[in-house]
Amino acid sequence: MNWDLLSQLLLNGLIIGCLYGVVAMCFVLIYKSTQIVNFAQGEFLLIGAWVCWWFLTTWELPFVIGFLFTLAFMTVFGIILQTVVLRPMIGEPIISVIMVTIGLSLFFQAGMKWMFGVDVQPFPQVFEQENVEIFGMMIQTAYIMSLVISLFIMVGFAWFFKSSKHGLAMRATAFDQQVAQSLGISVKHVFAMAWAISAVVSAVAGVVIGIVNGVSDTLAFIGIKVFPAVILGGLDSIIGAIVGGIIIGLLENFAEYADGQWFQVGNLYTIAPFYVLVIILMIKPYGLFGTKDIERV
Repeated sequence: MNWDLLSQLLLNGLIIGCLYGVVAMCFVLIYKSTQIVNFAQGEFLLIGAWVCWWFLTTWELPFVIGFLFTLAFMTVFGIILQTVVLRPMIGEPIISVIMVTIGLSLFFQAGMKWMFGVDVQPFPQVFEQENVEIFGMMIQTAYIMSLVISLFIMVGFAWFFKSSKHGLAMRATAFDQQVAQSLGISVKHVFAMAWAISAVVSAVAGVVIGIVNGVSDTLAFIGIKVFPAVILGGLDSIIGAIVGGIIIGLLENFAEYADGQWFQVGNLYTIAPFYVLVIILMIKPYGLFGTKDIERV
């Protein structure tokens, strides 16, 4: 048994799992605030990565400046998207709103292909040293940046929901929209804020993955890969999103090791999270940390 390879893959899985957890939190954030599952979440990663790439290559901005411009753009993008497209859908059946997000997903994918093409485009060199040695293992510098940013975002989310005025307003809205509105909370502003935060955080994940693998339309698939983490942790649990993301990240990389060493299936890395998702839902339909809905009939 190749312990060095297994350790390397599990460390990579832990780092990428934290990134999955951050994206999963965006799913949960929108769901808790608006009761909508955003199937265009993966496209937020794609748009953020392409916008940052464009700033760095076309405008030739330094990475930090281009990255900050990207976050500003995605903030405005999230607010406009919620205001123009999704706000008119308030009060409509949930399935109608979900279909709108699926339509947005297809629209954004087609738009990105039209503007940037279908070929993988590498990011300009961001770090002077591409790899860092940790405990005898070589880790890409972008992954280290990813871990630091992921932990920072997780701590930021914890502070935001527990201590900030807007975070408390968002929690109140998630609990009961009518009660929140009666307390003077603008539900529309909360919705817009949730989509803006989701777009910004997803863009961060898209940029990190783009630095490692290049930018292409396959980035949007991350949204589908993260969905098992969301369901696994519980669709309405921020803690569950983090735990689910880490589990999926570790599971993917262990599946890659097992596939290479023993099974030789070829795509176990891709399908293993979905098999585990089915098994977990058979045992705990609301996920590991999800809230059970009890209805009287």
